[in-house]
Amino acid sequence: MKMMKRPLWILIVMVCVVWSVSNAYGSGFAIFTQGASELGQADANTAHGDVPSAMFLNPALINQFQGTQIEIGTTLLIPSREATSSFSGDSFKTDSEVFFPSTLYVTHKVSDTVSAGIGIFSPFGLSTDWPGNWEGRYITTKADLKTFNFNPVVSVRVTPHVTLAAGVDYLLLDATLEKQVNLSFLGLPDAYQKFETRGTNDGWGYNLGALFDLGKNVSAGVAYRSSIFVGITGDVHHDLPIALPQLAALFPDTTGKTSVRLPQQLNAGIAYKGLAPLTVEAGMRWEGWHSFKDLRINLDQPIAGNTFTVSPRNWKDTYSFMVGGRYDLNRNIALLAGYLYSGNPVPDNTFEPSIPDANVNLFCAGTEVRYGKLTFSAAYAYQKYQNRTKNNAIDDNPFDGVVNSATSANGPYRSSANIVGLSMTYAF
Repeated sequence: MKMMKRPLWILIVMVCVVWSVSNAYGSGFAIFTQGASELGQADANTAHGDVPSAMFLNPALINQFQGTQIEIGTTLLIPSREATSSFSGDSFKTDSEVFFPSTLYVTHKVSDTVSAGIGIFSPFGLSTDWPGNWEGRYITTKADLKTFNFNPVVSVRVTPHVTLAAGVDYLLLDATLEKQVNLSFLGLPDAYQKFETRGTNDGWGYNLGALFDLGKNVSAGVAYRSSIFVGITGDVHHDLPIALPQLAALFPDTTGKTSVRLPQQLNAGIAYKGLAPLTVEAGMRWEGWHSFKDLRINLDQPIAGNTFTVSPRNWKDTYSFMVGGRYDLNRNIALLAGYLYSGNPVPDNTFEPSIPDANVNLFCAGTEVRYGKLTFSAAYAYQKYQNRTKNNAIDDNPFDGVVNSATSANGPYRSSANIVGLSMTYAF
């Protein structure tokens, strides 16, 4: 059984934020689609930014914004995933869906040197929905992870050339995981298993940022987000093919507990504005996925005789590299473009279809249009995962170390995504 990973301001109601997500241009299940302007520049925005969503990549940037500014936005994510079985040669696709994680950012200039803000966004998320009868149905049929992060920050310009910032992260997590259970050894059709988080599954973290004016039109930025530990409680439900007391005793409905440590992240970048009206930035991101070593689930009642399961993950740290630019056609219109390459944390021996991650190439373009106190941002990105082949013993019984070719879903995996970002900023 794989069980991975399950109002503060009245402004939340104003935006009607929709928290449906699919992992997008982040390694593992991290999400970096946090603003259309940043998407258009492939997240090369740690050392410069023009709209409140820049606080996600570096909270020190909000000190540059005047008055009070509110940004609302959403991202349309249209993923495509396909697997071809090395056992049967059959191909399987995830269901066609459109996801739209949404965001809210507010900044306020308190004084000449102090600014404050809050961001509400989804820093991690995952949604994969494979057919109920596909070859890997005993590994996963559906995995859905949502997170909701509330991030108040304060930015202080300590010298004319140095700005520092700090914030607090309060994160809520919700997850649903579904799969089939192989009962062929009993001469029975498959059973269905569903895990849903319940109650409040939350955790706390913090983030830091710094912005340096190096002179000669050069600025540098660095920002850090801490890891967040989340304890998770959930319910396990089974739909059995026949109403047999012995079978119900073997696969009871029960509760389970697990935990996940979401990774720390570090962003850094250098921007150059000496080619006016062009601003360019090159940057990098590190994500500490080594914290995801395994997934242990403790069960209140034994399932198939087991009171717990341990699924190795052994993920590794990843690096991303990006370059982006902004070209101001005039005072009201800017063009955006960028490219990002991201590694993935999943080793070959624990690669599986609920998180079919791979190295990513991301190609981005966008625009910003100002009209009075309003700024509209729009961006498009094409995300291409490098093809990857599953060839391991994760199957209907991943703990016996023996490959069951008919249930392992081994073979090549191909993924891509079309991403459209939209946002609106109002300054007053």
